Amino acid sequence: MDSATSEPAVRPPLSSTADTGLKIVVVGGFGVGKTTMVRSVSEIRPLNTEETMTQAGQGVDDLAGVRAKTSTTVAFDFGRISLNEQTVLYLFGAPGQERFWFLWDRLFAGTLGAVVLVDTRRLADSWYAIDRLEQLGTPFIVARNDFGGPPHTAEQVREALDLSERVPLVDCDARSRESSKNVLITLVEHLHALSSARETTP
Repeated sequence: MDSATSEPAVRPPLSSTADTGLKIVVVGGFGVGKTTMVRSVSEIRPLNTEETMTQAGQGVDDLAGVRAKTSTTVAFDFGRISLNEQTVLYLFGAPGQERFWFLWDRLFAGTLGAVVLVDTRRLADSWYAIDRLEQLGTPFIVARNDFGGPPHTAEQVREALDLSERVPLVDCDARSRESSKNVLITLVEHLHALSSARETTP
């Protein structure tokens, strides 16, 4: 075995100036790219709980549109990214299958905001995530992951998701670090705007 591959990965230390840690959850339907996003943007080797999909999941997991998928998250993904010298995001990717939704309540605890990742070929798969976040009063943005499906306008996506104009809607490629980082920056800016609005409201 190559000794270089057997050594543990070196994790970049947190900057000594980092004083703000934000917990962010990436949610969405099965196979929309949550694990891919956490992997692409994390500055440390991400923790993931992916397992190989087996015949036991047939008839339980809806594979429509994701027939080529061979593994799935069974608990959560975890990564970290420093947006600047002061602000660090701790990223948790939630499992997408309905049978693992019971884990979401624990993942949402202490969360300041969320990214709802959607596949425009399967928008209905994102309804549950949006409903849960709205019920909990958790701020979120929606990111359309590019799977090369038929084009939809922003207005069509908002209508299909019954999405308020106050909720930011952005396009992304979850495989791209820069694109995923821009999604997270959009969420942080949204959280900051909401916080500022609350402070100015008498």
